[in-house]
Amino acid sequence: MTGERDRRLAAGLFAAAGLLAAVGWGASALDGALDRLPRLDPRLAEVRSTVVLDREGRLLRPFLTEEGRWRLPIGVDDVDPRFFDLLFAYEDRRFFAHGGVDARAVARAIGQAARRGRVISGASTLTMQVARLLEPRETRNLAAKSTQVLRALDLERRFSKRRILELYLGLAPYGGNLEGLRAAALAWFGKEPKRLSLGETALLVALPQSPETRRPDRFPQAARRARDRVLDRALAAGIASAADVARARSEPIPTERRPFPNFAPHLCEDLVAERPEERIIVATIDRSRQAALERLLAERAETWPTDRSAAIVLLDVATGELLASVGGPDYFSIPRAGSVDLTRAVRSPGSALKPFIYARAFEDGVAHPETMLEDRPARWGAWAPENFEQGWAGLVTARHALQQSLNMPAVQLLEAIGPQALVSRLRSAGADLILADATPTGLAVGLGGLGIRLDDLTRLYAGLARGGTTVPIVRRLDERRLAPERRRLTDPVAAWYVADILRGAPAPPNAPQGRLAFKTGTSWGFRDAWAIGFDRRFALGVWVGRPDGRPSPGLVGRLVAAPLLFDAWQRLGIEPEGIPKPRGVLQATSASLPPPLRHLRRDVPKTLAAAARPRLEITFPPDGARLDLGLASGVETADPLSLEAHGGVPPLTWLVDGRPVATADGRRRSLWRPTGRGFSRLSVIDATGASASVEVRLE
Repeated sequence: MTGERDRRLAAGLFAAAGLLAAVGWGASALDGALDRLPRLDPRLAEVRSTVVLDREGRLLRPFLTEEGRWRLPIGVDDVDPRFFDLLFAYEDRRFFAHGGVDARAVARAIGQAARRGRVISGASTLTMQVARLLEPRETRNLAAKSTQVLRALDLERRFSKRRILELYLGLAPYGGNLEGLRAAALAWFGKEPKRLSLGETALLVALPQSPETRRPDRFPQAARRARDRVLDRALAAGIASAADVARARSEPIPTERRPFPNFAPHLCEDLVAERPEERIIVATIDRSRQAALERLLAERAETWPTDRSAAIVLLDVATGELLASVGGPDYFSIPRAGSVDLTRAVRSPGSALKPFIYARAFEDGVAHPETMLEDRPARWGAWAPENFEQGWAGLVTARHALQQSLNMPAVQLLEAIGPQALVSRLRSAGADLILADATPTGLAVGLGGLGIRLDDLTRLYAGLARGGTTVPIVRRLDERRLAPERRRLTDPVAAWYVADILRGAPAPPNAPQGRLAFKTGTSWGFRDAWAIGFDRRFALGVWVGRPDGRPSPGLVGRLVAAPLLFDAWQRLGIEPEGIPKPRGVLQATSASLPPPLRHLRRDVPKTLAAAARPRLEITFPPDGARLDLGLASGVETADPLSLEAHGGVPPLTWLVDGRPVATADGRRRSLWRPTGRGFSRLSVIDATGASASVEVRLE
């Protein structure tokens, strides 16, 4: 074996010597030889593993190349400079001085071989090693060595020293299917190349010389000897002190490969599938927060039945950026269907849709947080909903009804606003709602009679925190927009009312009370448990259930999902921040509300005259109107604006952005004096609780 190695090295030395002589014959002859070389296939150097990075450039998950290799993108700036000090001292001391072939090293090696009768040292440069990696050859005869040397000279002519170093960093072999320094650092030490110790750096300098016979997991002693030779060279070159070298020698040799990072695996797969041609994909994920939530979910799952799973989504309220996406507690678990992304599974939301019923009712002027609602038995045909606790609270405020998640008041409000109006609004806000085919939209949708995904539901709650508008979920950093497209969910006042109510919802034991706005939900048959919390900056959604959708007795949102929600919020270290109060909020008691808002009117006599009365509608101003009132010219207050309505049962009450402004006169008119520019929502309510609304722009 040693004799064969000597013969190969000797061939290389003679080839290098011959080419050095050619340089002496004339540059034109050498240029001619280089020009006659077949062109290298540049794609070999560009083949890299696809990597998904987080928003700070930290690795989330790498993917194998089509050839089954780990070859991660890496640049010179990604490496600790000490690595290059050791590399040059051990492999190529005059790297920056030679043009691809080190004449002094060749002369030294030939002299040593002549004196000793055998090859003592080689003269391969880093550029020659890159040439061999770019054009691997089965044989290593004189012709092959000559070509390798020519390739090295050609590389130096075409590329900068920095580019040649980058090629070496990306192509050098480190045993098995590991190629490139970054893949090796992660696989052998679980670290990025900038964070290696002296001993770890020395081992990675030594491995490419003989990657298979020095593999630490198979030949740890050979790996140790090779590492120590690099350390000896570092000491001799003055790169490291004797104390540093002694400490480095005491470092253990890794005996097994570490797994590569695998954060947000489901999302990473989706992003790669969307753009398979890209090699570096930057997600909006925050790896620190992602890791914290993944650890939390894995810890909780250890106490659950093996067939129970969960998912968590964290959104940035302002931008819609996806900061964390945990599709399950264990990606590799078969009983938990770990490969299924449960943030994208369609599930029944249970009571988690109720806040949007209330928001629409508040927006339309049907109710106010202090409106009195009846929680008592009622029937709609064959359907008679009951509360989860199977009791009745009697007369309660809308605030109390939503905080306690009472079913009957929610159904009454949904009947008043119309289930189709709710579904249409949620869809227009960007939610992908799944309803049964050919089934009319009924009142049951308000209690979870439809399907929705966790990320969509969390997006809707983020819309409440944004003041009533939603933005698309952004998963890639290059998809961020300075002014993201906004979709209307509700008006700012209604959104604030709901957020204020939910902040007072009873929190789980040992959780902070009155600080985080949140809502839970439990689907029919105990199949899905939900909890979504939000403040002005973040929206966090949690789902718990079985991946196959089967029932799980005791799976209740407030008992299972809510504690996980608060644990996740605490694990993230987020201090909840209140949502600013918008203009137009009406803070009042039930008794001080305008008469139509004190109760949800369901008992107005249906006389023939009332039945024949036209539907309530606003005749002026029309919906979407732009009204030039001279406010743009600096006028502080404009002339009164006439508000006119038709139909309904008097008396009529007008509201602007949720705040009562006047009662209509006998001609169903009222005067309102605007005080500022911008959009306003005008609503009118009649004695039965019927309402109509328009949105106008004042200029």
